[in-house]
Amino acid sequence: MRGYLARRLITLPLLLVGISLVSFMLLNFAPGDAAEITLRRQNGGVTPPREAVVELRQDLGLDDSLPIRYIRWVSSAVQGDLGVSYRSGNSIAVELFRRLPATLLLASTALALAVAAGIPLGVLAAVKHGSWLDTACRLLALVGAAVPSYMLAPALMLLFAVKLDWLPAIGYGSPSNLVLPAVVLSLGTMAQLMRLSRATLLDVLNQDHVRTARAKGLSEGMVVWRHALKNALLPIATVLGTSTGYLLGGAVIIETIFGWPGVGQFVVVGISQRDYPVVQGFVLYMAVIFLVVNLAVDVSYHWLDPRLHFGGQFN
Repeated sequence: MRGYLARRLITLPLLLVGISLVSFMLLNFAPGDAAEITLRRQNGGVTPPREAVVELRQDLGLDDSLPIRYIRWVSSAVQGDLGVSYRSGNSIAVELFRRLPATLLLASTALALAVAAGIPLGVLAAVKHGSWLDTACRLLALVGAAVPSYMLAPALMLLFAVKLDWLPAIGYGSPSNLVLPAVVLSLGTMAQLMRLSRATLLDVLNQDHVRTARAKGLSEGMVVWRHALKNALLPIATVLGTSTGYLLGGAVIIETIFGWPGVGQFVVVGISQRDYPVVQGFVLYMAVIFLVVNLAVDVSYHWLDPRLHFGGQFN
């Protein structure tokens, strides 16, 4: 275990360098002059004079070669400085840190809803395999996976905010503002968990150790929740890990639709304004989150199944 963790911790910086290099190169090969675009936006769409463009390019360091600019950016990023926004002139790291609590609140609530509903419904569908409850759960999971969030969000806003006037449509700051975005954001993960927990549990329920537990006279609830479900958690843990990384990225569509001031909304504005440092900082932020979450998921495998070594072999 220690050797595995040491190898993963050594490879993390290398992966971050590779991801940062690819994102930096792609963004700097994007069409258009960042200095000219910034000045045109500040001047209300009027083409700026050439002298102003040249001066801003020098101020932003855009006249330097790509290798020099990349090394300068990485050197600053290692120290926690992701640069400044072309649009606002604010520190990108500060902006991400300021918006992170809103994203954490939304992501944790959505994940809790997905786990609280998805896994029990998947277990219920597996235990009642072939019944109308199984069919209803499978249909619900299919709808949750098929309906895109950008269609579901306006529909729920129209129903609960406009027609019924039960919940606010947009905003941030009160528990009622959290309900609609969290529900919409949780449905995709909920559907995944429901389908996966049903499929894996159906397989585990037919294994010998489950039959033995039943033969010992244990109740069906204890057989399912204590003996069967734990052995079905490995693929579920993988889905939870990838979903956590996605949610912490600040589900950009949901935050934009509901006016949620999180990380996702911040990067959407950066993309629309061609604010390349914001996009670069967001890519690095997402890379760190996914690498850390994946490492945590891998470590959790050993707790879920002690027979599993980190090389992928069983005792």
